[in-house]
Amino acid sequence: TGPRGVESLAMVGLVERTPGEMWRKKAMGFGAAVLLAVCMVAGFDAAHRGQGPVGLLQKSGVGAADLKMQSLANGTAPAAGNGTAASDEAAPGDGGEVLFIKDGSLGGLIAADIIVYVCGAVGVAFACYLYYVVSKISLTPDAEEQSLMVKSEKESDEELVIIYETIQEGAQAFLWAEYQICGIFVVGFGLLIFVLCSHTGGEWEWNIGGLTALSFVIGGVTSILSGYIGMMVAVFSNARTTVSAKYEGEEGWQRSFNCAFRAGGVMGYSLVALSLMTVYTLSLCYREYFSVFGPNGERSVHYKHLFECLAGYGLGGSAIAMFGRVGGGIFTKAADVGADLSGKVIGVGDGKKLDEDSPYNPGVIADNVGDNVGDVAGMGSDLFGSFGEASCAAMLIGASSAAIAEAGWGALVFPLYISAFGILVCLGVSFVATDVYPVRKEEDIENVLKVQLFLTSVGMTIVLFPLAYGALPAVMDIGTIKGVTPLMCYIAVVSGLWGGCLIGFITELYTSHSYSPVRDVAMSAETGAATNIIYGLALGYHSCILPVIIIAVIIFISLKTAGMYGVALAALGMLANLSTCLTIDVYGPISDNAGGIAEMAELPGDVRDKTDALDAAGNTTAAIGKGFAIGSAALVSLALFGAFITRASASMKEDKSLATAGVNLLSPIVFGSLVFGAMIPYWFSALTMKSVGQAANAMVKEVARQWAEIPGLCDSAGLDFHERQ
Repeated sequence: TGPRGVESLAMVGLVERTPGEMWRKKAMGFGAAVLLAVCMVAGFDAAHRGQGPVGLLQKSGVGAADLKMQSLANGTAPAAGNGTAASDEAAPGDGGEVLFIKDGSLGGLIAADIIVYVCGAVGVAFACYLYYVVSKISLTPDAEEQSLMVKSEKESDEELVIIYETIQEGAQAFLWAEYQICGIFVVGFGLLIFVLCSHTGGEWEWNIGGLTALSFVIGGVTSILSGYIGMMVAVFSNARTTVSAKYEGEEGWQRSFNCAFRAGGVMGYSLVALSLMTVYTLSLCYREYFSVFGPNGERSVHYKHLFECLAGYGLGGSAIAMFGRVGGGIFTKAADVGADLSGKVIGVGDGKKLDEDSPYNPGVIADNVGDNVGDVAGMGSDLFGSFGEASCAAMLIGASSAAIAEAGWGALVFPLYISAFGILVCLGVSFVATDVYPVRKEEDIENVLKVQLFLTSVGMTIVLFPLAYGALPAVMDIGTIKGVTPLMCYIAVVSGLWGGCLIGFITELYTSHSYSPVRDVAMSAETGAATNIIYGLALGYHSCILPVIIIAVIIFISLKTAGMYGVALAALGMLANLSTCLTIDVYGPISDNAGGIAEMAELPGDVRDKTDALDAAGNTTAAIGKGFAIGSAALVSLALFGAFITRASASMKEDKSLATAGVNLLSPIVFGSLVFGAMIPYWFSALTMKSVGQAANAMVKEVARQWAEIPGLCDSAGLDFHERQ
C-alpha cells in the first residue's frame, strides 16, 4: 500500500513495460509462429517429396512384402497411400515396425477415445466446479455472515482486500517475467530439436524433426498453461481461505480447510486432464499422419516414428519444469530469507522491528508471492514433466513389442488409461475430505490428508486389475523379457503406486510436527542454534534412507516383471493419483498465504490459530509433493534410458545386441563418467544455493533502501492502516 506497496511490486518485476519490452514480446510471439509454420510446412513438403509415411516405410526397410503379409488374413493386398504404388521388389523389413490395428473391447480406437476424452472432460468439469465453489466465498461478507464470524470490522476487510490484490499483481508480474524467458527458450530449443531430429541415418527427414519440434512446443505451452492456472487459482483463493477461517468453532475449521483443498483441486484436476487430452490428441494426429491404407481401408501405422516424434512432448514439459522448479525455487527461498532477515537487521535500533509477516515490511509481498511460485507453478510443472515423459517412454517401449502393437490402439495407449482412471478415482475420494469426513478440529487436518493418499491408492489398486486384463494382450515379449502377462504389468504399476504412497507417509513422518523426529529437532534447540542445525542436518540425511530403499525395490520388481516397460508403468503408477497429490501440494502454499494475510491484516488470534494449523500441515504436504516428484523422476529417468536402448537396438541393422549388452564398470570411460555424474548434483546445488544467497542479499539491501529513503515509511510503523495510505 502507498509508496511501500509500489516499491514491493517493483521488487517482483511489476514495472511499466518499455517499448523495448513490448517489441521483445512481439518478436517472441512471431518466433513461435514461425517455428510452428516451419514444422508443418516441412512435414507436408516432405510428404509431397516422397518422404511422407510411405517414403518413411520404404526407407526403414518396410516394403510391400510386409504389408502384403499383414493383409493375407483379410484376403486383401494393400496399396501404398499418397498415390504411390508400392513395389513388390521392395526389400522386406523385420515386420515389427508397421502393424495392422485391430478394433475390439478396450483395444479399439473408439473405446480409447471414449475413455481418455470422457475422463479428461470430467476432470476439467470438476476443476471448473471447484473454482465456482471457491469463487462464491465473498471477501466482504454481508451482515448475516459477519454475525457468525469472530470479528467483522470493515477496516480489517479493507486491509485484507488490498493485500490480496497486491499479492495477485505480484504473482502476475513474476509469471510474466518468467514466461518471457521460457518462451524464448522454447522457440530457440525447438529450432535446435527441429534440425537435430531431422538428420537420422545419414539422411534428412524434415517431417520427423518438424513433428518432434511441434511436440516439444506443445508440451512446453501446456506446462506453461498449467502453471499459470495453478498460480492464479492459488492467489485467488488465499484471501478466501482467510475469510473462511474467521468463522467460529468447527464451521471455521471446515470452511477454511475446504476452501484451500478445493482450490488445490482446481490445479490438480485441470493439469492432469489437460495434459492427458493433449498428449492423446497429439498421438491421434500423428497416427493419422504415419498411416498407410490398403484398398479395402485396412490401416498400417509406422509406430516407430509416431512415438519417437511424440517423445518431444515430455521433453517440452520437463524444459519448462526446469525453469519453474529451479527459477521459481530460487525466487521462493530468496524472498522468504530476505523478508525474514529484513525483520532482524533493519529498523531494530529504533524499536520498529520488521517481522516476516509484518504489514510494515516492504519484502512481505515478494515473500507471499514466492510461496506460490515454487510449490504451485514449480511443483506442477515438475510433476507434469514426469507425467509426460513417463507416458511417452511407456508408449515408445510398448510399441517395440509386436504383441502390444497387434493387440490394438488401446493396448498401445494403456499408459494413458492409468492416468485417465486416476482422475475418476481421485475425484470420488476427494468428497471424503470435504463432505464425508470433514475437518472439525486441528487434529483432523493431517489425518484427512493421509486418508486421501491411502484411499486413492486402494481405489487405483482395484481399478487397475481389470483395466490391465482388458487392454493388454494375454502374452507379450518386451525386449529381453519373454512371456509377460497383464498380471506382471499390473504388479509393476501397483508397485509404483504403493511405493509412492509409502514415500509420502515416510516424508510426513520426518516433517510433521505431530511425530517425534520434528519434535526432537525442536528440543535440540534448547542448547543453542548450533546443536539445532547439526541435529536437523542429521535428520535430513536420515530421512533419505527409506525412500531410496523403496525406489530400489520398485525398480527391481518392475524390471523383473516387465523389463523397461515395467519401469515406465511403475513411474505412471506412482503418478496415478497425481490429481490428489497436486491438490494436497497446492493446498500448502494457499494456507501459508492465508496465514500471512491474516497477520498483515491484523485479524484476531483465533483466525491466526486456524491459519497457522493449516500452514503447519501445508509445510508437510509440500515435502510430500517433493517426495513424489523425486521418486517419479528417478523412475522416469530409468524409463527414458530404457526407451533409448530399445529404439537404438531396433535401429541397428547388423548388431542388435545393445539391449542385452552389459555395462563394464571397469571400462575407463564408464568409470570416469560415473564419477563425473556423481559430482553434477553438488555442482548444480552449489549454483542454486549461491543464487538464493545473492538474491536474498539484494532483497535485504532493497528493503533497507526503502526504509531509509521513502518519506514516511519508517514513521508509518506506528500508524494505523488508514493513516499509512
